[in-house]
Amino acid sequence: MSADTPRWVRVGGGMESIPEHHRHGPADTDFPPPGGPWEPLILGGRLVGWADHAGLGLARRSAELGQQLENEQRAHLLGRLGHKLRSAVLALQESARHAAFGRSELLEDVYEQAQEVGRRAAALEAVSVEPKDGARGVVLAVVLNLTLPGATRDLPANAVVLASEPVLVEAFTRVREWLAAEFVAVSAQPVGAWWKVHIAVSGSRTPLAVPEMGEPLVRLIVDTHLEGWLDVSASNAADIYLPAYLSR
Repeated sequence: MSADTPRWVRVGGGMESIPEHHRHGPADTDFPPPGGPWEPLILGGRLVGWADHAGLGLARRSAELGQQLENEQRAHLLGRLGHKLRSAVLALQESARHAAFGRSELLEDVYEQAQEVGRRAAALEAVSVEPKDGARGVVLAVVLNLTLPGATRDLPANAVVLASEPVLVEAFTRVREWLAAEFVAVSAQPVGAWWKVHIAVSGSRTPLAVPEMGEPLVRLIVDTHLEGWLDVSASNAADIYLPAYLSR
């Protein structure tokens, strides 16, 4: 690795190491990656990476690498979801063809397969469409009441994040589907300039038919669309870091 290559680059709201591709987050000068000491790379007032030494050229290189990695990760997930959608459409077409030729018992399967096609198409749209709503202050409790109504919640009243509300709703809806379990507990605590949302589950879980619609999709929405960071290092739990809304 040359001296003009950053050691960590920002991808969404987190950091990724070069060349190992380890993840670390959230992206914050108060939370340097392991293995330092590192110097922060700042471009236009934004933390874009960490390196052995700071410099404008290195900061620009870090921003370019981070955007490249983000594009590659999105393209990979789009490809996987597109493949799964095509498979579901082919299965639906085959079932519909048999049902049209007298196999009426397949009509229920046709309905279920059509529902699955819709779910996979929605996941593909969530990855491919750039959010149009700007970020604003959103009360976490309101979003979680809507998306995780049956969960045990422990949320401070001042838990307000800077995010696009529709994207935040999408993120936690996907979390609910991914971590589907008998018992769900959600808590939140401030960590520097972030709110750390801890979601723990217990009891039996139903695995997703399409694994890419679980952690990979949630990670892209949280890290890229919300400029947050998803941490899944703990078993049966997920931590989502979201930028705190600082009222003026």
